[in-house]
Amino acid sequence: MKAKRILLTVALVMFFVFEASSQCSMCRAVLESEADQGSAQAINDGIVYLMAFPYILVGGVLYAVYRTFKNKKTQQNS
Repeated sequence: MKAKRILLTVALVMFFVFEASSQCSMCRAVLESEADQGSAQAINDGIVYLMAFPYILVGGVLYAVYRTFKNKKTQQNS
């Protein structure tokens, strides 16, 4: 039952994605004053790109720890 709940939560999070602006107020003020909105979109993409890497790294470390504990548990049961 717990696994189904976790799977449902992950599926809902993956399907319902909301777009969010990532600029601080000063960056937004400077970029909105320009006529070209392409640079504002590039700044947003860069911020999201930089934000994603810490989560990927932490997820990778947590997966490695999980796998290590799981391997130890299976070796103890053998």
